[in-house]
Amino acid sequence: MEERLQKIIAAAGICSRRAAEDLILAGKVQVNDRVVRKLGTRADPGRDEIRVDGRLITTEVEKVYLMLNKPAGYVTTLKDPEGRPIVTDLLREIGQRVFPAGRLDYDSEGLLILTNDGDFAERIQHPRYEVPRTYLAKIRGRVTRKEIQSLINGIELEDGPFTVDGIQEEKYNEKSQWLRVSISEGRNRIIRRAMEALGHPVARLIRVSVGNLELGNLKPGEYRQLQKREVERLLRPRRKKA
Repeated sequence: MEERLQKIIAAAGICSRRAAEDLILAGKVQVNDRVVRKLGTRADPGRDEIRVDGRLITTEVEKVYLMLNKPAGYVTTLKDPEGRPIVTDLLREIGQRVFPAGRLDYDSEGLLILTNDGDFAERIQHPRYEVPRTYLAKIRGRVTRKEIQSLINGIELEDGPFTVDGIQEEKYNEKSQWLRVSISEGRNRIIRRAMEALGHPVARLIRVSVGNLELGNLKPGEYRQLQKREVERLLRPRRKKA
């Protein structure tokens, strides 16, 4: 049966659908030895020969769902032109190719989901599903009530307005403070940029939950398989606020 090419690539565990679209546009996908660059192209995975970067793909793969406590100093891409360590370096015992469902920047730490299920990754990453994420942020100085309210009401950044779902003050001292921040979007370095705009650069950022999945006692660099019920709960539609 014919399906959209980006869906077939995602089902093969190569990457998410959005990333598959980028591969198509970049001319890295072939169907029956013909380079395809048009989004929306359909193919039959049972009949057509589909290659990504020259590699023949198959949709008959066992689905893998992992949770990693990403340390600082790793990138969440599968290749890095600067030669920096990548998160999959920490997963050498995993026999299958997986990719991050979402991202954490090089300096950030904490919960990162990796999978070979492109549809699942799409549900975790895409803004329309509004999967909440909670972070612990160590900032310079201490936020005022006015600054907290501005984050709740929304502040203007260079790529548009930003609001938090929730923010809670944690421990503090003369020079710094920890905040617990919840958001439902994934723009690049969004918390760092928002706090910088308020004059409170982030010294450390740790993601402690995605949806209802919590980091718990997993140590930096450690990972574990997600249980079936955890995967199912992550896929449940988010209840809208009253």
